[in-house]
Amino acid sequence: MYYIVETDKLFDLAVKDLESVVVSHGYGVLHIHDLGATLRSKGIEFAEECKIFEVCNPVQAAKVLAIDMCLSMALPCRISVFTEKNVTKIGMIKPEKMLAALSQNPALSAIAKEVEEMTIQIINAAQ
Repeated sequence: MYYIVETDKLFDLAVKDLESVVVSHGYGVLHIHDLGATLRSKGIEFAEECKIFEVCNPVQAAKVLAIDMCLSMALPCRISVFTEKNVTKIGMIKPEKMLAALSQNPALSAIAKEVEEMTIQIINAAQ
């Protein structure tokens, strides 16, 4: 269900590299949530780092929404850069499995497979 890789990069460099790789692969970064900073700003002790990238390929998103608008609740794709015990990781929930859980439409499966292959390439390139 997940695709996660470890990287030797420090967290901040992995974040910077992911942002540029997303764009170079034809996707856009809609927003970056700094979950670690948000939790700490609320007074919660949180030692790890976590930034969640909302990424989108508008052509693929339009195809999905043309088939089923309810899937707008599953968009955009998310790629996380996070630390676990001083190890930086980059990962996502696999789009093909996620959309399969939400719809049995074979056209969606093909789109999700394309998106998954590209987001895996993005993650590997940022690694």
